[in-house]
Amino acid sequence: MLGVSASASVPARQIVPGRPAMTLHPVVAAVTERIVARSAPSRRAYLDRIARAAEAGPARAHLSCGNQAHAYAATGPDKDRLAEGRAPNLGIVTAYNDMLSAHQPFEDYPKLIRAAARRAGATAQVAGGVPAMCDGVTQGQPGMELSLFSRDVIALAAGVAMSHNCFDAAVYLGVCDKIVPGLVIAAASFGHVPAVFLPAGPMTSGLPNDEKAAVRQRFARGEIGREELMAAEMASYHGPGTCTFYGTANTNQMLMEVMGLHLPGASFVNPGTPLREALTVAGVERALAITALGNDWRPAGRVLDERAFVNGIVGLMATGGSTNLVLHLPAMARAAGVMLELRDFSELSAAVPLMARVYPNGLADVNHFHAAGGLQFLIAELLGAGLLHDDVVTVAGDGLARYTEEPRLVAGRLAWGPGAGHSHNERILRPARDPFQPTGGLVRLSGSLGEGVIKVSAVKPEHMRVEAPARVFDSQEAVRAAFRAGELTGDVVVVVRFQGPKANGMPELHALTPLLSVMLDRGQQVALVTDGRMSGASGKVPAAIHLAPEAAEGGPLARLRDGDMVRLDAAAGRLEVLAEGFAERPPVVPDLSAGHEGIGRELFGAFRAAVGPANRGAGVVV
Repeated sequence: MLGVSASASVPARQIVPGRPAMTLHPVVAAVTERIVARSAPSRRAYLDRIARAAEAGPARAHLSCGNQAHAYAATGPDKDRLAEGRAPNLGIVTAYNDMLSAHQPFEDYPKLIRAAARRAGATAQVAGGVPAMCDGVTQGQPGMELSLFSRDVIALAAGVAMSHNCFDAAVYLGVCDKIVPGLVIAAASFGHVPAVFLPAGPMTSGLPNDEKAAVRQRFARGEIGREELMAAEMASYHGPGTCTFYGTANTNQMLMEVMGLHLPGASFVNPGTPLREALTVAGVERALAITALGNDWRPAGRVLDERAFVNGIVGLMATGGSTNLVLHLPAMARAAGVMLELRDFSELSAAVPLMARVYPNGLADVNHFHAAGGLQFLIAELLGAGLLHDDVVTVAGDGLARYTEEPRLVAGRLAWGPGAGHSHNERILRPARDPFQPTGGLVRLSGSLGEGVIKVSAVKPEHMRVEAPARVFDSQEAVRAAFRAGELTGDVVVVVRFQGPKANGMPELHALTPLLSVMLDRGQQVALVTDGRMSGASGKVPAAIHLAPEAAEGGPLARLRDGDMVRLDAAAGRLEVLAEGFAERPPVVPDLSAGHEGIGRELFGAFRAAVGPANRGAGVVV
């Protein structure tokens, strides 16, 4: 048996060997207790299911000779060791492609992983590949309507890879927006198997992100041509590795570390460096050390418990991370039998200080954040403030305190030592006692227009409350046309509806950011209200997003009209329409069929029909 059960209570004080006892923040304790209670039936069923799978174990020893011959036919020097069945076999699930700069380094990882496994007396096989979409390529294009659904496709594809049932542990190679959440869903589904996530790291710093944003705004105003815009974009996105702004991809990396699925300090080491390679090898060695064949079995289902997900939300708030994770974390958690609600995010946000300013919330990029002390300093500060659970299981060992240590190469060998004891740049990273703001970066919104979220970490105080007439659009193309025609000149709440998961897959509307930013810079009061998503790179424009119920299901946005007064009050967490008889209006029912075909969209009709609401993670397979 796994030796784990649904948590019954949360200790008020956390005892960590070698460290003084810390008092857990009462809000963190209360939210965790509530999640534990809410999740008890589903978590118990989940743990029972993976316990049964663990008892059966990998099927290699039970396969027929023909089954095994197929599994080992192309493994070359590993064939005899695999046939013996006594050494651990590591499954590699890879999201490699070279459309994504962040995933291009994974091209060479299987060879490196196999070599490291052989040196450890084990074996490794690529179990399978999963798709990986670059949202930067599809932004504002029809392909973006497949982006969110790709998360669930990735989970399915990884499940197919792992269904060979030949693996004692798995390593997951993924970084970007939907890829990591999809892989986590799969890792949770195969929760009896230990799982280590191996990142590739961020590209080196190029054109500063604020300068790139300024060039985009000049292009939107018609002040420069496409040649200058292209030069700026190429100078910003210039090499292998993750884009350097703090969007969804880098928020994913933070989460994997705070939730204990990376090795400590692995997230933000650049590709192609000796330290990056050493961390990859160490991740392989650790995965092999935590299988059921040894004495330190750490199945993914034990790592992914209620405390781990609370820690992930706390990290999200403390760093001002991507709003996309408000969609992904509930879906990831549900795969492990843990039930999250927007209320949990909101209450934790109110208790967690914003400690980081990384673009689009500041001028620095993730390389600067890492140099300032990075996640090791941040985790140490949050632990010291009682805002993170230390009593967790991680792939590195017991206790999150291990993640306050940073990796170094000492005489060519990898070693971990104490992380930064102070911030090396308080314009980027501050201690918990002196944060950039006392509360986190995300706020839950509710009111007569439904339930949604707003990212406030980059919104100026004077823009936290907007009350203006609505201008209602059914597509982002219509918004761009109105902007070009000079129609958006006064204070306005731009409403873009029929962008939810059932309508068209819930695309990101990040292509609207330059236009809305221009309007804001003109001195207009501007806000965006939508049942769609914004990119994790979106910043200063107040945007009420993920509204549920969505317009395509008759939600309140379907009853809005041009000129209705809308009030967005981020400080109060309210989103209201101030119009007589609003609730009695019939909802608009548009013909959305034109957007359901072309560029692969016709393949996803079943997904649009089955997908859940945004406030529950917009899941299809969970």
